[in-house]
Amino acid sequence: MKPPQANTVKKEINTYPRVIERIEDWPIYRLSKDRSEFIREIDEFTFNRLAKRHKKDLADVIVKTIYQERIRIKEAPWKVDPPNERQFWNRVSKRLIKKTLDRNDQEAKEAAEDILQKIIHRYSEEIVGTFQIPTFRFAQRFLTAFFNRLFNAAVGKSLRAIFRGRRHLYERLNVVGEVETLRALFDHGTVVVVPTHSSNLDSILVGYAMDQIMGLPSFSYGAGLNLYNFGPAAYFMNRLGAYRVDRRKKNPIYLETLKTMSMLSIRRGVNSLFFPGGTRSRSGQLESELKMGLMGTAVEAQRVLCQADSEKKVFIVPLVICYNFVLEAPFLIEQHLRMTGRENYIRLKDEGTSVRAWFRFIWRFFSTTSDITLSVGRPMDVLGNFVDQQGRSFDRFGNELNVRDYFASAQGVNVDRQREEEYTKLLAERIVERYHVENVVLSSQLVAYAVFELLLHENPKLDLFGILRLPPDDYLFPFRAVEEVVEQMQATLFEMEKQEKIRLAPELHRAADDVVRDGVKNLGIFHTEKPLGFSKSGDIVSSNFRVLYFYHNRLENYHLDKAVQWKSQEIEVLKLD
Repeated sequence: MKPPQANTVKKEINTYPRVIERIEDWPIYRLSKDRSEFIREIDEFTFNRLAKRHKKDLADVIVKTIYQERIRIKEAPWKVDPPNERQFWNRVSKRLIKKTLDRNDQEAKEAAEDILQKIIHRYSEEIVGTFQIPTFRFAQRFLTAFFNRLFNAAVGKSLRAIFRGRRHLYERLNVVGEVETLRALFDHGTVVVVPTHSSNLDSILVGYAMDQIMGLPSFSYGAGLNLYNFGPAAYFMNRLGAYRVDRRKKNPIYLETLKTMSMLSIRRGVNSLFFPGGTRSRSGQLESELKMGLMGTAVEAQRVLCQADSEKKVFIVPLVICYNFVLEAPFLIEQHLRMTGRENYIRLKDEGTSVRAWFRFIWRFFSTTSDITLSVGRPMDVLGNFVDQQGRSFDRFGNELNVRDYFASAQGVNVDRQREEEYTKLLAERIVERYHVENVVLSSQLVAYAVFELLLHENPKLDLFGILRLPPDDYLFPFRAVEEVVEQMQATLFEMEKQEKIRLAPELHRAADDVVRDGVKNLGIFHTEKPLGFSKSGDIVSSNFRVLYFYHNRLENYHLDKAVQWKSQEIEVLKLD
């Protein structure tokens, strides 16, 4: 049997009925009701694994953890930290010294294990959140009404429009791809959605789309502990299924507790969402390297289900978030250049953390015609094989597979850490591959790519940092030149689309001049220093080559520059005196 074919990009949005009607039946709610037992499971599983792994150096691991935690408390304290943090680690340190020095091996071992259990429990209590139905319903009503009212006010350009508008936020969200397959998989196992990550707005938009458009039950998701410094955000996230992730904590005890929580949650059937890139893409590119930690928990959870002879499967669903413009683009590209470059750049404030900037961004988003596209990728099993709506796995030749066979040996399904690490790497590679296939190319991205490639072509002797130091005021890009480059790139993109190697937004099928106008318009919406705009003569100018570079990078790995005949006399950039 052949695997199902991928859907093409749709022009209209459908809203779907609930996959699971009663909230009381949602896996995340059932987990929350059993929170105490779940934490006990985490404590026991994490302890057994660490005690076995560090049989000979457990005390050393604890000493290292105490040291790192003391440094964190001193150098990076947060408002959300418990008030007894310092006292707890002081007590643990004194007890470790008192109970392990000048004691026999067995007494020292028992004392270290007791201290380890206390540290693990502290971490698991911190990590595991809850899901409260009244809070969810309130947040659902409030956020939907808030965004819809704001949308209508922005479109109407008048506060009076707030009370008479009938348009909805979902009209601005284009959800395309394998939605029907994703919905069907909830009957056959646990779904793990792995989105790309460009903006702090990602979590809000993905959550809204899955709830209001796709009709999915709430997912478990990780929220940075720093977000809990803001009281109202902490209140809601504590009660809406988020688990807390403290990126300051790098010690092995904390990381193992976090991974155990994820694995046991997935094993229990709680659907999960996490950003495998780990953080927002600083360069603007689609993720090419993924974090293995949480992803490996999905592979392990599948093996555990196979060991229990369960027919349930774990499904991985890539989700590509496509923006015409990103709120934090100037800050992100500056960070990327500082990390990778040879020059010193001025540190910019991250506007993604500014409440005023968020409201300004939302207002601009609602008051323009710029949409956001969420591309739901083809679901896979934990080995990267495509699955159909019945959850059956298929290899690349269309042959049906049994996932259990991949975890079995002559003695049956067994634990093999090295094997699972290899499976995790293969899964990560497959997700990256699917990101590039499921990506929806927008007009703004194509035009940004074309203009920046024109700039590179005009300055062949300069490296990237030399290009970025050029004064934007000295350059004008003739409309006809940009149009010709875009037209040649379109031809390549159309062929790639036929071969199902990429998705294209509907506007990409228009004439090249329309694509250029639409792309420049969308890139000129938000940023103070516009990456692209029109001159009085109708040609194209840029106020910020670095931000232009950020948007260019979205298409960097498709090698569209090779489609351009650069010797054409039409393609040239004007340098202004």
